[in-house]
Amino acid sequence: MQTFEESSLSPILAQGLKRIGFLNPTPIQKKAIPSLLEGRDLMACAQTGSGKTGAYMIPMIAKLLANPNSQGLVLAPTRELAQQISDFLQSLIPDSRQLHTVRLIGGQDIRKQFKSLQRKPRVIVATPGRLIDHLKRNTLQIHKVDQLVLDEGDRMIDMGFAPQLEQILKYLSGQRQTSFFTATLDNKVKSLAQKYLNNPISLLLDEAKPVSKIKQSVVKVDMAKKDECIVDELNRRQGSVIVFVKTKHRTDRLRKHLVDYGFKADLIHGGRSQGQRNQALKAFKNGLTRILCATDVAARGIDVPHVEHVINFDLPMQDEDYVHRVGRTARNGAEGEAVSFVTSHEYRDWNRLVKKYNIPNAMIDVPQAKRPHGKPQKSGQAHGQGQGKKSFRFKPKRNGFGGKPNSQNNRSNRSPGGR
Repeated sequence: MQTFEESSLSPILAQGLKRIGFLNPTPIQKKAIPSLLEGRDLMACAQTGSGKTGAYMIPMIAKLLANPNSQGLVLAPTRELAQQISDFLQSLIPDSRQLHTVRLIGGQDIRKQFKSLQRKPRVIVATPGRLIDHLKRNTLQIHKVDQLVLDEGDRMIDMGFAPQLEQILKYLSGQRQTSFFTATLDNKVKSLAQKYLNNPISLLLDEAKPVSKIKQSVVKVDMAKKDECIVDELNRRQGSVIVFVKTKHRTDRLRKHLVDYGFKADLIHGGRSQGQRNQALKAFKNGLTRILCATDVAARGIDVPHVEHVINFDLPMQDEDYVHRVGRTARNGAEGEAVSFVTSHEYRDWNRLVKKYNIPNAMIDVPQAKRPHGKPQKSGQAHGQGQGKKSFRFKPKRNGFGGKPNSQNNRSNRSPGGR
């Protein structure tokens, strides 16, 4: 399939694709859509930003429009991804009378979801936790679902949703078509997929590799200099930026720090209400804020075409999240840049990422621990321990930042503190 017209889609769907500018399918769409239209189960692994949502949603809509008795269910690990999926569906079929859709996620009024479910939706987009809430309340039946999609299956496992997926599986009929989409593929992911899929077709496109048009670089920095470094990086860059931070607490402090320096910045993390998260994303997408500070809750499920830069203020806790973080830029074939701040005690972690994802020209020389002259090194005094290389510790000051400003007009030596 080289064009969408070759798939003989219904006029309603064909018009929707043309309206949103979908003329030629991406590589994952070229391979996935024909198989799904044939009714085959599918396990697909493709990089972030490759068009996976369209790859499963286009054939699902085609089947739903062709069969009034068909019902689809899409499971997503995060509220943001569920929002993105339902927005894509609504952009294709804006008239709810033609295809009523319901989005079931936490952080929203469940009573409104009750009313929407009473309209017997044709498509359900849900996070596992909220879906189970409705199943237990008996406000939703999914035994008639004949099209099931698990999106970001690897993230489902990372976030601990495997037991909930097991529960959901018990409510589903065995007579269904299932597709499983993921950006990384390991034994845990394969095991989960096997429980849902029946003799699937497997597609593997560029597993866990940042897209080639992303310029990736590294900045070696002391922990106490991170705040100064982030200000410098933002000042010398143009365009929108997502800054990834390890914890909610550090995200709050970093955003305040940037606002103090006059940057238009907002934040998103798991501690914010759904309304606050939606508002922050809307402002960022509309260009009202230039910088979005985020934890890994934003590493997947946010499709903002105009993100020019990603800055890893902290390295991710899981290697796979690096791919999804940097994948927020260079969407749909565009170009982008990603820079990572690496402290001395993270050199080996960074080098592991460089080797694993083939990041060009980004290796860091790791200094060997020096032994005291004439004395053997004791056990437990390897690099970063005992008499080895001095370790850096991040100590929050009273005002939440380390160091003192040089003057009232230059406060760039303050460092975000705390975890």
